[in-house]
Amino acid sequence: MATTKPVSPKTEKRSRPAESVTGRSGTATATKRDRRSQTRRIPIEHLGSPSTAVVITGGGEGIGEASALRLAEAGRPVAIWDKDAERADEVALACRDRFGTQAIGVAIDVTHTRELDDAVLFTRNNLGVIGGLVHAAGVIRANAIDQLSDEIWDETMAVNLRAAAMLTKALTPALVEATPGSAIVYVSSMDAFVSNKLVSAYDASKAGLLGLTRSAAHALGPSGIRVNAVCPGYVRTQMTDLLFATEAVIDHIATKIPLLRVAEADDIATVIRFLLSDEAAYVTGSSITVDGGVTSTRTS
Repeated sequence: MATTKPVSPKTEKRSRPAESVTGRSGTATATKRDRRSQTRRIPIEHLGSPSTAVVITGGGEGIGEASALRLAEAGRPVAIWDKDAERADEVALACRDRFGTQAIGVAIDVTHTRELDDAVLFTRNNLGVIGGLVHAAGVIRANAIDQLSDEIWDETMAVNLRAAAMLTKALTPALVEATPGSAIVYVSSMDAFVSNKLVSAYDASKAGLLGLTRSAAHALGPSGIRVNAVCPGYVRTQMTDLLFATEAVIDHIATKIPLLRVAEADDIATVIRFLLSDEAAYVTGSSITVDGGVTSTRTS
């Protein structure tokens, strides 16, 4: 298990800018309609509330890494859980150096269920109360149903789906301790809604995460724990490098997307940060599709 020495987070407070309200007549008094139409600016530190630690699986790269950085930016301590100890430590170091936030790397294979309790305890001892989980660890293997092997099916389900359930079970006591404000986000996929014949096990695992989201939200809601899923579309990450092999391929895929661009990991991370924050205090059992509009069209 790889570790890094935690650093105390900065305690500097940012002041909220004063808001000026002007009515239709130019006076200082505005109508209710005017006030509702104004855009409310949320201070960055409020986006990270509560201030409890967040466990991020697969945090060494891609959406997990981007989520760790976004949460650290908002002042939340983060534990980077990843099979790659070096990458976990590098991301934790980046969180500390850039944002002065407590961060540790934890080398772990999340499919090894017996190791989860020890990893939770280690994280708790180093970062304090744990109030969030992001399950971003995932694998994708190209096999249509007529070529599917037991090994590929079992590996995909173990990482993408079973680990999510077992992590939730292992972290529930800590999340109950941290309430109010505890929350879980599973990283699913637009493939939970639209099929890809070449990745049958992946599609099944991501659809299964949505069922787990609803069930876990139902079970844990009375304890004050919210559970949601994000469903990314086409995202440029290390896992999708083969798909986005050339700029020509990227441009072609972008033509299928109403927003006409492929997402970056940070596009997903900002939504994850929102779902973990108090701004989403009444959102649970939901799946948020972040795909640039792909699933709103007839074909993907």
